[in-house]
Amino acid sequence: MRWRKDAACRASSPDLFFPVGTVGHALTEIESAKAVCAGCGVREACLEFAVLTNQEFGVWGGTSEEERRRLRQAHRGKVFVS
Repeated sequence: MRWRKDAACRASSPDLFFPVGTVGHALTEIESAKAVCAGCGVREACLEFAVLTNQEFGVWGGTSEEERRRLRQAHRGKVFVS
């Protein structure tokens, strides 16, 4: 996980990336976290880590919990080689 030292989110509060809920203020926090991810040079590595380690909570690699859930469902049973 060497990519973490280069992550754009290092300068942000972790709370921003782990909002409570998925409505109201939490949606605003999710969008704010995704905005940080949008300009991050290690976004793909972060998302890969989140998917491979089944991170169920928070914003990782510019994706929400629900978006990663859908990714896992869409790719269930497929093997990826990097």
